[in-house]
Amino acid sequence: MKILVTGGAGNIGGSLSRKLVERSDFFIDIIDDLSTGSENKLPDKKFKNWNFFHIDVNNYENILKSIGERDYDFIFHYAAVVGVNRTLKNPKLVLNDIEGIKNILEFSKQKKVNRIFFSSSSEVYGEPVEIPQKEATTPLNSKLPYAVVKNLAESYFRTYKKEDNINYTIFRLFNTFGPLQSDDFVITKFINQAIANKDLTVYGDGSQTRTFCYIDDNIDCTIKCLLENKYINDVLNIGSDEEMSILSLAELVIKLTKSKSKIIHLPPLIEGDMSRRKPDTSKMKSVLNREIVSLEDGIIKTYNKLKNTNS
Repeated sequence: MKILVTGGAGNIGGSLSRKLVERSDFFIDIIDDLSTGSENKLPDKKFKNWNFFHIDVNNYENILKSIGERDYDFIFHYAAVVGVNRTLKNPKLVLNDIEGIKNILEFSKQKKVNRIFFSSSSEVYGEPVEIPQKEATTPLNSKLPYAVVKNLAESYFRTYKKEDNINYTIFRLFNTFGPLQSDDFVITKFINQAIANKDLTVYGDGSQTRTFCYIDDNIDCTIKCLLENKYINDVLNIGSDEEMSILSLAELVIKLTKSKSKIIHLPPLIEGDMSRRKPDTSKMKSVLNREIVSLEDGIIKTYNKLKNTNS
């Protein structure tokens, strides 16, 4: 099986690629422009069934020049500008991701790819209209550029299915954490601050709530959708239903890491920090067919790996 992973040097794309190469019958090509990703997140070189191409997926000419002669059965399109602060500061850069979406769809059409897996986001739900947020019925309330691009991308996939019969699966990813995540995301930031006994910084009063999905649950679910032909031409929330305020999360990280850190409050973000987010995980649980990793267990796993990396 030949698979292309875009954004494969990031947190989720890198974790996915590392898992895929463990199968000797898979051959993986990874592309990333390394603007936010890192070669340190690529698979181990002991595996010989993968290649890395340093290219920008938003440039179709570069795609054709680098991998235009190669064929693929499946594509995971995970390349994107991510992170609330980063996307708020670079809205034009975010909008450029539309080109990458169109490029991958055109490339898939040319290569007759069996299915594209797309990493959308919980951000498409915007400020919550209902809880839990359900794939089929919860209205999409996208306002920020990042969310609008993801929402538009979902429309592109449905359109290409209708006109060109390109199969897709859309993953609406909620906050996903693990040891490969950069420390400008909240859990990894808190853990690294706790390891160094530095103050944990919380925006506003910390009452905003999130659910946090450990990376293993995310990867196991996406790969099972691939192998078991699940949710073809459908949308799937990938997250956790264990809801917690950001302030409680900071307190939990300090407790679990036995840190001497204190919590300090920064001014609230002007925009982009939704008050609440919680997915309906019924579809995800039906795919996994097991319990989701608890937040505490996920924090401990991430802490142990980061502590060893930093020591």
